[in-house]
Amino acid sequence: MRRRPPGFTLIEVMIVVAVVALLALIALPMYSEQMRKGKRAEAAQALGDMQLREESWRADNPAYGSLDNLTGSAAASTAFNNGLKYYTVGVTTPTATGYVLTATRKGELANDPKCGNFTLTMTAGVVTKGVSAGDVDYCWRR
Repeated sequence: MRRRPPGFTLIEVMIVVAVVALLALIALPMYSEQMRKGKRAEAAQALGDMQLREESWRADNPAYGSLDNLTGSAAASTAFNNGLKYYTVGVTTPTATGYVLTATRKGELANDPKCGNFTLTMTAGVVTKGVSAGDVDYCWRR
């Protein structure tokens, strides 16, 4: 009686390859989205930091401050933004009663369609979070 040689048949190998390909097709987009979600946390953290700096500045001044006021100088503002890998933070329209903080995408997240750019708006004591695309609650969740 002849014994079969040890090993796998071509059909068995093809089935394994098909299963692995199917798993990769499902897992890769999920992995990519989780990575982007983690990178979006940088925006929320940076805007939270700037919000604290704004309130500290306003305690000693008649109006909220610009980015240069909050960081100390234009060079410090540039250094602050250079320290951020995925976003550039800015302060627009600082007044005595409010301000708008923005986190603009850069680098790997420049084309992130899910959330876009982040905003944090303070108007007369009311803080509003926003994004340029997608669901605000989903995007601001850490």
